[in-house]
Amino acid sequence: MLRSIGVLLLTVCAFSAQAKVDPVQANRLNGDLTPLGGERKGNAAGTIPDWDGGLAQPIPSYKPGMHHPDPYANESVQYTVNSKNLAQYQAQLPLGLKTLLETNPDYYLRVFPTHRSAAAPQRIYDSTRYNATNAELISGGNGVQGAAAGIPFPIPQSGQEAIWNHVMRYRGEQIHFVTNQAAVLSNGAYNLLKLDRDIYFRYGREGITPGELDNTLFFYKYSVVAPAKLSGSALVVQETLDQVLSIRKAWRFNRGERRVRRLPMLAFDTLQPDTNGMATADMVDSYNGAPDRYDWKLVGKKEMLVPYNSYAVHQKGIPYETILQAKSINPELLRYELHRVWVVEASLRKGFSHPYAKRRFYLDEDSWQILAVDLYDKDDNLVGLQESHPISYYDVPMFGSTLETIYDFAGKRYFADGLDNNEMMYDFNAKLGPGDFTPQALRREGN
Repeated sequence: MLRSIGVLLLTVCAFSAQAKVDPVQANRLNGDLTPLGGERKGNAAGTIPDWDGGLAQPIPSYKPGMHHPDPYANESVQYTVNSKNLAQYQAQLPLGLKTLLETNPDYYLRVFPTHRSAAAPQRIYDSTRYNATNAELISGGNGVQGAAAGIPFPIPQSGQEAIWNHVMRYRGEQIHFVTNQAAVLSNGAYNLLKLDRDIYFRYGREGITPGELDNTLFFYKYSVVAPAKLSGSALVVQETLDQVLSIRKAWRFNRGERRVRRLPMLAFDTLQPDTNGMATADMVDSYNGAPDRYDWKLVGKKEMLVPYNSYAVHQKGIPYETILQAKSINPELLRYELHRVWVVEASLRKGFSHPYAKRRFYLDEDSWQILAVDLYDKDDNLVGLQESHPISYYDVPMFGSTLETIYDFAGKRYFADGLDNNEMMYDFNAKLGPGDFTPQALRREGN
């Protein structure tokens, strides 16, 4: 009922389509801004370098199928941030990360030289340049028109535009991958859940036009591989672009029932299974889905210490028990760098419910990947932290997370997703199509 009222109000109050920029502003993408809208120049202190194109080609030691070798493996830690010297660096830390350091004396940040490694194919840069003068927010900001690939709003004018840049950023055209996730309890105990996953992107495909999108961003599917008692259960999602116009469609195959069921809702505050209550549906990929339950504010840009070039935790063969320590991911495997990020605040609208009444997002200026999120409850208490630990998948090229975490401060526990160290590396050339993401396909696979 509340959702229906909210949609009605949005319809009544819908503003006219916005936020093209004029050609003069758009030309900055060929000048002082990078092709995706970041600042080409580094900072005055020299601690953030100029953008030089990122890692747009595989490094010499890379061979197809490998876990991506670390191009910066020979670098030394510049300095460490911990609970003892926190005051010196707290202005550059997301508040959630500051809290994690304060409450966990054994945790620390290894800070390395900054490398602006994010890169994308030239056609994505070309599409982004087109979008700057053609893409528009519609339906009260809950949809985007005029774009079929690339960042829709490289010169953002609002928080909604910035979050759409994250949701619609380039992540390849299709991916097959196997990863593990774990809810790590306060005593360090956890059980691994292994998932076989496929994604087929419609938005961002080479040659696609806005008219061919059919209000679809991508198709997603997973099947449970382990543990044995859950093996065979599966899920298919058809992700819509404007989820107020048409909600995402999702079907689950339950191994015990041997049947496919349509899920009535898989969005917003719906709890994800097997996350011990730590993750809602809209926390996948740091944020996904319709933005209509929140008011969005573009706070501005800051220099922050954030996860970046996280190749060390990505390497093949690392035992998962080495990564998943009690209270936190093993800090010796993580890398932090100083980067400029867009800060966006989302405040829950009246009439809606969600465990997180406010979120503060930190978006990488070079890729629009969300790198960290401060999580607040209804009483404005900071209760959690999300982090995305990204790398440049330079064989695509594409910049995205290799590991994602959610920290629950009150429960002294965390959730980790993306553990792939002992699995085959992502296949960005998997033979997939829309027909692989239907309830019929799910039923065939289950049988």
